[in-house]
Amino acid sequence: MKKNSVRNAINFSATSFLHALPTLRLRVFLISFGVAILCTGAMFWPIGQMVLGESGNPPKQTQVQTDLQRLEGRWVRPDGGYILELREIKKDGSLMAAYFNPRPIKVFSAKWSRKDGKINLFVELRDFNYPGSKYNLQYEPRADRLKGTYFQAVEKQTFNIEFVRVKSKKEGQ
Repeated sequence: MKKNSVRNAINFSATSFLHALPTLRLRVFLISFGVAILCTGAMFWPIGQMVLGESGNPPKQTQVQTDLQRLEGRWVRPDGGYILELREIKKDGSLMAAYFNPRPIKVFSAKWSRKDGKINLFVELRDFNYPGSKYNLQYEPRADRLKGTYFQAVEKQTFNIEFVRVKSKKEGQ
């Protein structure tokens, strides 16, 4: 009932306004103008929403993608000079990894995952003197480092380690 009375009041007001106009041409012009404004607003509504969405904080998915992109590059373990190179990081958890000490060591598997908003990295090595040695790392975006544990399979020991980004010559200058 209430909706109908409000609708009737709006219709009555609009009708009274249009009938008060002196000519039919002016009525048609104002109706056409109003329809054009409504159509234009409806057409640009999604664009306005995108702009407003981008001006605030980015959605979490965008932040994760940015952090994933930041993982790409060469990382060094300061305690021994071991190099971990990460590239082709994809949303499905896959990535390409290479490991050097200083010569290449075969990477058996490498993957990333997300838990509690943090990016975790798992790398398993399988080569001579590295039969199943494993890195379990977590990316710390503020410090721009990988921190975690290294399981040394030959000695069956686990060590706390970290990797820092290798600066390119351009960044170092």
